[in-house]
Formats: sequence, C-alpha cells, structure tokens
Amino acid sequence: MKEFSKKNLIIVISSPSGAGKTTVCNKIVERDQKIGLSISDTTRPARDNEINGVDYNFINELEFKLKIKNNDYLEHAHVFGNYYGSPSKNVEDHFINNRDIIFDIDWQGASQLKKIEFSNIVSIFIVPPSRDIIYQRLKLRSEKSGDDLEAIDKRMKQYDTEMHHKDEYDYIIINDEIERCVKDIELIINNHRNRLIN
Repeated sequence: MKEFSKKNLIIVISSPSGAGKTTVCNKIVERDQKIGLSISDTTRPARDNEINGVDYNFINELEFKLKIKNNDYLEHAHVFGNYYGSPSKNVEDHFINNRDIIFDIDWQGASQLKKIEFSNIVSIFIVPPSRDIIYQRLKLRSEKSGDDLEAIDKRMKQYDTEMHHKDEYDYIIINDEIERCVKDIELIINNHRNRLIN
C-alpha cells in the first residue's frame, strides 16, 4: 500500500448509529467515480434490505477470527455483539485502480486506521442535530429492518460513548440536511486532493 500513499486518500466517516453515515458514504461513492467503498466483513445477520458483497460481506465468527489471525484486516472491532472488519485486499484493489477509498466505520476502527503507516488519512465525524432525532431515526429503521426495541436501547446507550470520541477526528459535520452534509464532505475531500497535487 505504501507505493500508492502519495496519491490516494483514505477517507474515514464515523458517527453515532442512526446519524446517517452509511447514507452519506453511499451518496459520495455514487457521485464520485474516483472513490471506492470499503466493504466490511461482519458476523451479524443480514437485514432484509441488505445484499451480501454490496452492503457487507456476511461471514461466520469462525471465519472472522481466522482472518484476524491471518492479519487480513486493516481494522476490526466488536460492536453490539458482532464483529466488523475492513479487509486489506479491498483497499489495495482500489488503490491499484487509482481510487481513493471511503470507510463507513465506528470510532474503534477509525482509531486503528490512524495507527497504520499511511499519511493521507482524513477523518470526519458526523453528528446529528439532536439526541432525540437519533432515537426517532432508529425507531423508523427498526420498523423497516426488524430491529427490536432492545436493539434501539443498546444503540442509544452507546450514543454518548460515540459522541465522546468526536474530537479525535479532523472534521465534525452536522447532518441536519443530507444534501448539505454530503456537499460539505465532498468539499473536504477535494481540498485534501488538491493538497496531494500541490
């Protein structure tokens, strides 16, 4: 990966659950052909609206732990009772094709990524307009995905922990309107690209 480090970006997007980071990441990738999405492995079951190999790579815990042992992940974390990890090969493939790569990960994964030998990492934390809005978004999501109220309560308890880490990021963006949030992040990405050129 080092040979690409002078011309490619790793873009890290984190947020509390329900603050919109997955939607933001997907919109950025759709609009910018030079950015690839890091597709994480996870041991959690797929939701009804999720596709294996597109939203996540859904694998079992034994497979996941074997990959950890083989150092196949740039970062991995245990979140809400399930494992999540970013395969190194996915990043290398995007870099070989001269694409920047965007990560939709939590603060634990972001912290691990910052420790790798790579200079061009830009980290962005998305915050919601309020805690109440997060609760409403999670409640709406549960109706679509089948999450129960217990899962929502767990995510709300985690909210304060996640928000506590926001100052560890290069940028903090408020997601009160999705299009404005995406444009703000696109501006940050383009500014960092310009620094690489200059």
